[in-house]
Amino acid sequence: MALKPLLAITMGDAAGIGPEIILKSIYHPPIARQCRFIIIGDYLIFKEMAQKLGLSLDWILIDKSPFSIKNKIGFWDIHNLKKIPAYGRVHKACGISAITSIKKAVELALNNEVAGIVTAPLNKEILKKAGSPHHGHTELLAELTHSRQFGMAFTGGGLKLILATIHEPLAKVPRLITRERVLESILLAHRAGQELGIPNPKIGVAGLNPHAGENGMFGDEEILSIIPAIQAAKKRKVMALGPIPPDTLFHRTLQGEFDFVVAMYHDQALIPLKTLDFYGGVNITIGLPIVRTSPDHGTAYNIAGQNKANPASMAEAILTAVKLARNRGLA
Repeated sequence: MALKPLLAITMGDAAGIGPEIILKSIYHPPIARQCRFIIIGDYLIFKEMAQKLGLSLDWILIDKSPFSIKNKIGFWDIHNLKKIPAYGRVHKACGISAITSIKKAVELALNNEVAGIVTAPLNKEILKKAGSPHHGHTELLAELTHSRQFGMAFTGGGLKLILATIHEPLAKVPRLITRERVLESILLAHRAGQELGIPNPKIGVAGLNPHAGENGMFGDEEILSIIPAIQAAKKRKVMALGPIPPDTLFHRTLQGEFDFVVAMYHDQALIPLKTLDFYGGVNITIGLPIVRTSPDHGTAYNIAGQNKANPASMAEAILTAVKLARNRGLA
């Protein structure tokens, strides 16, 4: 019998809820039946969290490649943290540990030793304290995989979305909405839809302005950038329609009119998705040579270390990674 796909799961911020939701997910039978795991992080963190959750760790400790994992869970100890950090606080050491875990997971994925990676949440401030120039996982993963065209996509609540701009101040967004950026986002949405099992996804492209600009009355980004990008996508046989007023696009998508939405900025996409499915959203990085998913939430410092974290988003991220890996032929 063929082995189940092997996923690497990174620890994320050790002072957040990452280790807790990882443990709660990988021991959940419906998840465990779908895949095998290698956890990457500091073993002492997981040992302490397992005690809090009443779990006994029967893991294979790994420190070099190649390795073999069959029915048990593998653990790659990066030996970075020397003590348990205070939960719910920003620590430079946690940032260094998180980055080290991510680098090892990417290395394993690029070497085809794992079918994909799932990253637990990290705090953007720990990246800064650790000396990283990146705001989050997405940009760091793009650098590590030498990817130039990549995007942040999300699934949840019946929606599939991709962002034309990612973590940008709202005041900067209008000048970042260029024909090239919107076209790239449409093409990435098309690819994401296919990797999620939709052969020819129908893509609804949001406008930036109220009523999608109303023919220039409320802004000209639609005329100058978004419409030309949609026209260029159609020439590539991509089913893109719009620009569509954002206040109706998500409803129309839920009614089945569109398979994927291209949103112009972060909150335009994430407010409807998190309203519909706050606990089950999944973040997917599209455009990388590897599969990467993540829970669509942060480190939840306010409940870290208290056995209060809901693992639903992590569980969905794992299942989505399995689906993407299989559709890519990696598992």
